[in-house]
Amino acid sequence: MENPNILLITPPLTQLNTPYPATAYLKGFLSGRGYKVRQADLGIELVLCMFSKAGLQRIFSAIEEGDFEFSDNSLRMLRLKREYLQTIEPVIRFLQNQDSTLAQQISYSRFLPEASRFDQVEDIDWAFGSMGITDRARYLATLYLEDLGDLIKDTICPYFAFSRYADKLAMSATTFDPLENALQETPNLIDEILLELLEEHLQKAQPGVVGFSIPFPGNVYGGLRLAQYIKQKYPHIKTMMGGGYPNTELRSLREPRLFKYIDFVTLDDGEGPWLKLLEHLQRQRPLEQLQRAFALVNGEVTYINNCSDSNVPHTEIGTPDYSDLPLQKYLSVIDVINPMHRLWSDGRWNKLTIAHGCYWKRCSFCDITLDYINRYDVAPATLLVDRMEQIIAQTGQTGFHFVDEAAPPAPLRDMAIELIRRGVKISWWGNIRFEKTFTPDLCRLLAASGCIAVSGGLEVASDRLLELMEKGVSIEQVARVTDAFTQAGIMVHAYLMYGFPTETAQETVDSLEVVRQLFINNVIQSGYWHRFSMTAHSPVGKNPEKYGVVKVGPEEGPFANNDLWHEDPQGTDHEMFGPGLAKAIYNYMHGVALEQPLSFWFDFKVPRTKHRPDLIYNAIQQAPKPDAVRRNARVLWLGGVPEIEFTMYAKKGQTLERCLLTFFEKAEDYQVKTTAVIGQWLFDALQKITPDNQAATTLKQLEASFPAEAHLSFDEFLSSPTWFELREKDLLLL
Repeated sequence: MENPNILLITPPLTQLNTPYPATAYLKGFLSGRGYKVRQADLGIELVLCMFSKAGLQRIFSAIEEGDFEFSDNSLRMLRLKREYLQTIEPVIRFLQNQDSTLAQQISYSRFLPEASRFDQVEDIDWAFGSMGITDRARYLATLYLEDLGDLIKDTICPYFAFSRYADKLAMSATTFDPLENALQETPNLIDEILLELLEEHLQKAQPGVVGFSIPFPGNVYGGLRLAQYIKQKYPHIKTMMGGGYPNTELRSLREPRLFKYIDFVTLDDGEGPWLKLLEHLQRQRPLEQLQRAFALVNGEVTYINNCSDSNVPHTEIGTPDYSDLPLQKYLSVIDVINPMHRLWSDGRWNKLTIAHGCYWKRCSFCDITLDYINRYDVAPATLLVDRMEQIIAQTGQTGFHFVDEAAPPAPLRDMAIELIRRGVKISWWGNIRFEKTFTPDLCRLLAASGCIAVSGGLEVASDRLLELMEKGVSIEQVARVTDAFTQAGIMVHAYLMYGFPTETAQETVDSLEVVRQLFINNVIQSGYWHRFSMTAHSPVGKNPEKYGVVKVGPEEGPFANNDLWHEDPQGTDHEMFGPGLAKAIYNYMHGVALEQPLSFWFDFKVPRTKHRPDLIYNAIQQAPKPDAVRRNARVLWLGGVPEIEFTMYAKKGQTLERCLLTFFEKAEDYQVKTTAVIGQWLFDALQKITPDNQAATTLKQLEASFPAEAHLSFDEFLSSPTWFELREKDLLLL
């Protein structure tokens, strides 16, 4: 095969508001190596084709011609067919931000036909408050689409959902049988639409290789249905599959039937394995010299990793290339009233990583043995901001979602300084660890660089369990860090976990009390409880006895192996607590029932909390270290150059010279009065410690330049009103 054309596909379905970035990363990398690459997000294309007037007419016709038992809800929607056909395209345009004038009608008139999803609308005024009619309308329009999704699922396509497609066929699928059986069935109408879209892309790209990015279980069926079509109609095309699902679920793959559809399955980062596979297809590399790839060799599934080349470093992966993707056609939806989850589903975010892997990589519930977490590799801030500027120029979008497992503090600091130095204005958010490195000053710096939100794992808010998890944080530390972010104007979302091995009813209730106090003290604004899941690649999954749990299944099979069933004989009945925890945090996020006893949320008896009611308040009040002892901290001035003015005045027969520094800020101006000597020194020093000066200045170096004739020591200056005023404004110690 000569240098082949490549088509990279994200099968349905991931997010509707922004493209999943894997194909953009791989396209940027392979294009830089001279390959001709096209990409397609068939998830958004499928949804836009289905939810057009013509597409919806096809769907209604197929339903009416089919032999289905209709629920009352489906019957209602069929009777409202005319209203759905008349409103579908205006609603889609509104969700694409192409017709904002429709918000008023959607919000306050009977514009949308309503089915069962609208039963939950009674609390909409309370939930949205003064957020505005556009958000309200977007939420109602999302319910409208979900009603249509329910109709489709109840009739022509039982697999359908907006953020996944037939995910149950691939979830915990130790055997390939459910997927194989589904793929042998005649394609349903949604499959047919999907295959029509594929055919269009095949005609445009004329590929010799098609690669499928499979990040989640909800992408597996769609990807294999597409690959099946390619193998039936274009058997000469080579098909490849990689992404999050193979990386976690298919590491022990032994199922030969998969290779009727897929020629190669790659693990971990795709850049290296793809280069080797392409060289092999061009007869430049023998099969046995591939990198991290499964193939069918003599009828047996064989893992091949004999390539001696090292991994592609983070500095060389290139800039994600979003060309080919319909960036203006994605939908901004609001499917849950949660401020952090809203960022996931609303708005166009360029997805990027600060570093490869996790710098902490110790959490016992996490897949820390896998390459995407275990191998930590970071690129310099200058290169990262170069990539960001290239992406902004290409997409016209200045929003960034950093998809690191945990964005590292030092590279974040360097990136923030570089963004400020270049004057690059962006909005960004991402996942972090609530570690003490995130000081109030670092949080202020991140906010100045465009940070609008962070999420982090508090998990089980019990110091015993946090230690067992090896989170490396304590409850008091989380309180201070989340307060620092909040004070800087950055929204904080807490990932919460219940059901960790050996967790008692007392610890579950105490965790809820910590969360309640975090909301009362307004140091987190969003949160979500997740049920603990034991996975094969985590320390808990590899050594369950150490954590007091017993693995009970499933038996390892030839296909997917990741999720493990387990019993927790030492812990409480975790299942009982789920509904109450979810109900409590939903209300806490809206400032409701924060003073109710914790037992209010459960319909069974629970123990009283053992935590003091002022636990979080006291932790927040613990004073940070005084500046005087932080001599090695970097001093950074984020403000502008002040105007300086000297005046003379008489005191006790002496003529003294004073200095007035006037600072001009966006919202207001302020002045600092001091002696002429200190004023001149400050005027000169502030210009040396701005982000424009790439050489860092420490507090110790600043002390060395402090004038001897100032008539006070440097330590005394650090306790003066002048210093406090500057620290309160734009002077940071990092």
